[in-house]
Amino acid sequence: MRTFLTSLLLILYLPLAAQSNLILQPTNIPNLPGLQSFAHASYNGEWYIIGGRTDGLHRRQPWASFDNAGHNEQIFIVDPQNQSFKSISLQGLNTALFDQLRSTNMEFYQEDSLLYLIGGYGYSTGAGDHITHPNLVVVNLSQLSTLNNNDMAPASAFQTVFHNDFAVTGGHLKKMGSSFYLVGGHRFDGRYNPMNGPSFTQTYTNAVRRFQLNWQNGNPQITWHSPINDAVNLHRRDYNVLSEIRTNGDYGLIAYSGVFQVGVDLPYLSAVQIDSSGASEIAGFSQYYNHYHCANVALYDAQANEMHNFFFGGMAQYFDQNGVLTQDNNVPFVKTIAQVTRDSLGVYREFKMNTEMPALLGAGSEFFPNPSLIEYAHGILDLNSMTNDTVLLGHIYGGIESTAPNIFFINTGVESSASNSIFAVYMVRNQGQIGGLFNEASVQNISWQIAPNPSHNKFRIWYQQAAGNGEYQMKIYDERGGLLKTEGWQAPNEKGSFYQEFVLDRFNSGVYFLELWFQGQAISSQRLIMR
Repeated sequence: MRTFLTSLLLILYLPLAAQSNLILQPTNIPNLPGLQSFAHASYNGEWYIIGGRTDGLHRRQPWASFDNAGHNEQIFIVDPQNQSFKSISLQGLNTALFDQLRSTNMEFYQEDSLLYLIGGYGYSTGAGDHITHPNLVVVNLSQLSTLNNNDMAPASAFQTVFHNDFAVTGGHLKKMGSSFYLVGGHRFDGRYNPMNGPSFTQTYTNAVRRFQLNWQNGNPQITWHSPINDAVNLHRRDYNVLSEIRTNGDYGLIAYSGVFQVGVDLPYLSAVQIDSSGASEIAGFSQYYNHYHCANVALYDAQANEMHNFFFGGMAQYFDQNGVLTQDNNVPFVKTIAQVTRDSLGVYREFKMNTEMPALLGAGSEFFPNPSLIEYAHGILDLNSMTNDTVLLGHIYGGIESTAPNIFFINTGVESSASNSIFAVYMVRNQGQIGGLFNEASVQNISWQIAPNPSHNKFRIWYQQAAGNGEYQMKIYDERGGLLKTEGWQAPNEKGSFYQEFVLDRFNSGVYFLELWFQGQAISSQRLIMR
């Protein structure tokens, strides 16, 4: 008789031959402060870092969460070659601009010497409360580059355009053709409250807002275009959006994971392709790792017509525990480095790399590509131009460093911090196998999550299917692989997200394994903790 854990490993992880491994090498810039959830640009070999928080994970109490003391009120210009930096003060700017430039989770996009900033959440002196700032700010990096350490940022380096549709935080700003794409995010005004009390209002954009920016007499002018609206697939924030080259050679975007699903407070497992024609979910792909925003980098192999995307740490609902894909609905901090690859046939797969972050790092961090590397297209490195066996892809800076996976409910402000760590990321191309293992669950046509987990005797599985009209079974095993119970139900005859409720009477506290089957085939298995 097969043991359950052995079959689980075969279901979830299979090795796949590939070309690369990753090495993280710590480096140091003396006295550089720690930051998380900031905006950034690279210009003339230097890093420009604006906004973000100087503390760790936000606290639960409205009076303590996102407090005024944690705003970053400097622009840091970092010289990674000479391991030095300059600090530029924002204090001399007008109050509204000052407040926005020290906010957190601004959307940003760099084009040559200009950095475009949108929105961001933080304290507003004018409002006397926390708001999502309703402005686009154009930053002239060439003006900032002439400043000395401890200089004041000149007002002439910034131009501002007001519009309520710019009041977005936790989304992404990209550009395709001549149009900017403000992807997802939400508007959050007031003080954070984990119990959804009356201290704030929140509205997801559920959209990609599109606009063009033109210059008239040296001033930016905005022309809005019709948005892409999708209340299901674009109901996302605090996630990753990467550029990609499609199988047909077209340039597009992919929104990966994010929070929260409509109807349940769990991260998305799906990914959404975005281009000028609209937004559509990638059928048959699920992302189980790296659900919150983290440092990431995209590479394109034109010879093989493959995209390779790396995600570094952060927070995720799933992690690997002794070779088993394990779910934690508290969405803990993780060390996982994962890769998502699109092959020449358009199939997306997820891999867990053997290399991990050296600590619980990555949430709210950013990746600075090596400026000597060639871009295939904006935001995408050209893999075929990398001829050396070992290639410096770039550097990771900042983010939240946590002392434990789950700290939210015990967070007093000392359990995590804003990291000042910098890691050089090397890709080693002479490896015979990929640096990790293929997560076969990522290519199933059915993805599913357990909530609540841990549970008592009652829980639901939330599942998403590409097509229905079949029979589901849930098999429940104990830790030793003994089959305890089987329940079945008929699939709804349509594509979409659904749930099935279970009641497990007379089950003791402990760890169980749930194995989902569809039409007589095992899909995948997950842990359930009963209390």
